[in-house]
Formats: sequence, C-alpha cells, structure tokens
Amino acid sequence: MPEVNTAPSIIDVPGGKVIAEHVGRVATGSRAMSVAHMTAPPDWSEPAQTPDFEEVTLVVAGTVVVEHDGGRTEVGAGQSIVTRAGERVRYSTGPDGAEYVAVCTPAFSPETVHREEA
Repeated sequence: MPEVNTAPSIIDVPGGKVIAEHVGRVATGSRAMSVAHMTAPPDWSEPAQTPDFEEVTLVVAGTVVVEHDGGRTEVGAGQSIVTRAGERVRYSTGPDGAEYVAVCTPAFSPETVHREEA
C-alpha cells in the first residue's frame, strides 16, 4: 500500500545545512535508497568524500558546486548531476546557497560516505 510521509526526519549537520530525509535509514529504515530535500546557506561546504553509493543531486534553486578529480562542476537550478560510488567528490554552494534533492543508492549512511577530516 502506498505510504505518505508527511513529516520527514530532520537531520542537523554543521554549517547551517538542513537535511529533510523522506526515505532512508533514519526516516523509513530503508537501506536500499535515500531521498533527502536539502537547504544549504550561501558559500556552504563540506569535506571531500568517497562514498560507497551513487548519488543523484537535483538542484531546485541556487547552485551546487561539485569538485571532483576532473575539475569543478557548477550545477544550477533545473539541472542534476550523478556521482558514482568510489568517486572522490566535495560539495559546496554558490553565493546564493542552494535547495536540492539528493537520491542515494544504496541509502546514505555516515559509515558509507567516507568523509575526509576537515
């Protein structure tokens, strides 16, 4: 039977970014996939990571910047980017911040993201 998630799980992270997980290990117990709506302030960034999951990032507003071995890619509103498991990436936002949706398969977890020390 279909399930409506009327109250996603809010996951606090440093730096002012807000994660509202709709599907995933925290919100629904899913290990197969996670879907999160994120809001990050202007010029936000996080340490580089080499995750064990594929991630699709769909930008709703603002700009998400993805640094990778091939350079730096800016993803604007209405665009998306796919990063593969095992790729070293670093996410940040532009001067206007960003609102975006991240879909990870398998689901995101702190143990499988492999973030580098800040």
